[in-house]
Amino acid sequence: MVVPWPIEEEREMLSFRIGGLVRLRARSPRTGKLHDFYEMRFTDWTNVIPVTQDGRVILIRQFRAGARQVTLEIPGGLVEPGETPLEAAKRELREETGYSAADWTPLGSVQPNPAIQGNRCHTFLARGAVPTGGLALEPMEDIEVEPVPLAAVPGLIARSEIEHTLVISAFVRMWLAGGGGGAWADSLARAAERGAGT
Repeated sequence: MVVPWPIEEEREMLSFRIGGLVRLRARSPRTGKLHDFYEMRFTDWTNVIPVTQDGRVILIRQFRAGARQVTLEIPGGLVEPGETPLEAAKRELREETGYSAADWTPLGSVQPNPAIQGNRCHTFLARGAVPTGGLALEPMEDIEVEPVPLAAVPGLIARSEIEHTLVISAFVRMWLAGGGGGAWADSLARAAERGAGT
């Protein structure tokens, strides 16, 4: 039976504003030998699927330095110290889109990359999203708001217009929770059929 390996040593190798790099020395229960692992240590993240009364989801386009490209995503970001994931989701929605919502549903959380990270990404569905102000972008952000019909999202994923893993995971959780409605499920099925035929 596979069991967690005992961590015998932790050493911070690098620290920066949004996280750090930690070397872990763990002992294999199977062999008894010590091995070094490296963890990118981040705070938890949050993201939100904001849906308007007329069935549009509020997506954003922003530059991502890691991918060196502009990506199509849902709003999200860091859970700051002292915030709950829900508080962070509400703040990120306001800052990145200028929208707010009254009806919030937690959709659970996922591990972004458990091989090298220990944090979680918490996802929320925000129904009845309405514009309530302007964007409040950080100096390192450049964002364009792009409302699209919720039923169009499966096609955007199938065509690789949405490629961010945590965004795709959020929509899967919404679908599993029944938050997309029948039209979204039908659109998802059609997109899957087109993908299987290529």
